[in-house]
Amino acid sequence: MRDKAWIVCYLMAIFVLLTACTDSGATQPPAASGGNQEASGSGKMTDVGTPRSETLIVDILSGRSPDPDRMNPYMPGAVAMDSGLHQLIYASMWEIDTVKGEQIPDLAATMPEPLDDTNTKFRFKIQEGLAWSDGVEFTADDVQYTADMLLKTKEIGYSGYFSSLVKSMKAVDKTTIEVETVQPETRLAQKLGVVIWGTSFRVMPKHIWEKEDPTQFKFTDPVGVGPYKLSKRDPQGNWFLYEKREDWQKSDVGKLVGEPGPRYVLFKYFGPEEKRIVAAIQHDMDILQDITPESWEVLRQKNEYAKAWYENFPYADMNDPCERGMSFNASKAPYDNEDVRWALTLLTDIKNVSMATFGGMLRVSPIILPPISVLQETYHKPMKDWLKEFQLSDGYKPFEDTYAKDMVDMLKQQGIKGLPTDSAEMENTFGVGWFKYDPEEATKLLEKAGFKKEGDKWLLPDGSPWKLTINAPANFEVQSMRLAFAVADSWRKNGIDVNVQQMDAATFWDSESTGNFEVGSYWPACGLLPDSTANLQGWNKEYIVPNGQQAPGNRNRWANDRVSGLLEGLNAMEPSDPKVIADITEINKEMVKGMPFIPMFGTSKFVPVDTYYWQGFQNAENEFEGPWWWWSQFKFYTPNYKPSGN
Repeated sequence: MRDKAWIVCYLMAIFVLLTACTDSGATQPPAASGGNQEASGSGKMTDVGTPRSETLIVDILSGRSPDPDRMNPYMPGAVAMDSGLHQLIYASMWEIDTVKGEQIPDLAATMPEPLDDTNTKFRFKIQEGLAWSDGVEFTADDVQYTADMLLKTKEIGYSGYFSSLVKSMKAVDKTTIEVETVQPETRLAQKLGVVIWGTSFRVMPKHIWEKEDPTQFKFTDPVGVGPYKLSKRDPQGNWFLYEKREDWQKSDVGKLVGEPGPRYVLFKYFGPEEKRIVAAIQHDMDILQDITPESWEVLRQKNEYAKAWYENFPYADMNDPCERGMSFNASKAPYDNEDVRWALTLLTDIKNVSMATFGGMLRVSPIILPPISVLQETYHKPMKDWLKEFQLSDGYKPFEDTYAKDMVDMLKQQGIKGLPTDSAEMENTFGVGWFKYDPEEATKLLEKAGFKKEGDKWLLPDGSPWKLTINAPANFEVQSMRLAFAVADSWRKNGIDVNVQQMDAATFWDSESTGNFEVGSYWPACGLLPDSTANLQGWNKEYIVPNGQQAPGNRNRWANDRVSGLLEGLNAMEPSDPKVIADITEINKEMVKGMPFIPMFGTSKFVPVDTYYWQGFQNAENEFEGPWWWWSQFKFYTPNYKPSGN
């Protein structure tokens, strides 16, 4: 799978780092209270002054936070939620159980109940006995305050989406909320609760926020209903230390699950990937969030306590419900032309891109919904015949179903063992197929759009050189980062001048929201439930705003009347209606035709754990949940984590 010489060089680099590192940790961010030290009676201390045996250390997926004091989730440029904020402090109305594939209560105690047959009026209860982390009682007034704030504060980016959904949200009493929606809704809990990573509707404490301007308030000392409170932070944004609340019983997790295991949780950015691997080898990090296959190879050789999702190939979990690919700003020329978008699709050598991105350990996806197992069965496999017959405007059929077999053959040549042998198993592992690599057909499409070749370089219709920039993550979301470079290489080989522009998390996401991109290694294609209506809502054309403004949805700025109509129709259907799957299938077909986002791969996550200090982590054999350490549901995992005794 990997070039052996490359692995040797990588191991040598790790060896040099290991040799250079002392216990104080050259790989560590500046210490809050000195380096690692021995504390009488409690063993090793962390570099932020907590007992190591009581501290769960978690890698920060999105890297360093540029402004570690900005904790307001409704403010642009806020601290990345996956720095521990939405995992440990903030809480949602409804969470998601990904194993059962259903929503579960969090702040809300019940699901929304229709009050009449119009599906515009609902009532639900909230949990009793919960308190904010400053001790103030959590009530329905907090929910109403947050809703009112969003409805009247149009400067907040999320306000546009929320206002299109909710007309009013009122506290009838301390534990009862009544909601009136703008139009009939059959999935209110999905739209206001968690269906994958988190939710944008985060209830804020009225007793604090009502005194502030929500567009300017940093919320530097965040207060939440989660089981932890923020104890310390690095002024440079490299780490955030959370401590278990003394009154954890009044948190959502305390009431619904039980006491979290770790007394402290330290979310920490260690730097580039090789330093993160060194930290894990030295038992200075317990949970890694996204590494490369090469790094996993090093880690498992150097740390016998390191565990991945599977014991053997493919090691990584392949069911992350967001797929990766290339996202277009369809409001900017020439990417407003679907022939150009399709040409770039056909200039993508997908098998080599897979090898360059993640050593071939990726499941391909030709449609907008990710190829997780349940959605493969619901959409990918049933759509295979349609994909094989689908034609571009000139009659060309772009789809081929040989990807899985081709990848098995390529990986065999790399000496990989344990590969699937029959066609069904191959398809389950590597996907149903993808689009042809065909520069000749791409040339026809580009020439149709007015492009011309000068030598081996493409010129735009106005005669200027075609220079294309791909926005990409910098030192976070490693698969998307590497995918950007692999795709750029494929496009460069075919005469396009491509630049990959790496960005920190705040800039990366702000650029997508404001339309400050041409092509981006983003992932606007997520889904977990067969009824993926809520995940697809953002593609409605009603959310399109001019470039420069924060988009409440449809950040690709792609207007498709049929998709918008189908989405509006789905909103009026009950989730159990058989037509739901049929209409979502039609949306997938429209997305293939228009290609506003080139779907490429489901996300394979090498997110190992080190079991030296902590045990009870989920894996393929202990699947109480997936390995979604960066999701809002992380706090519900913590009662399972127990000290190992080391």
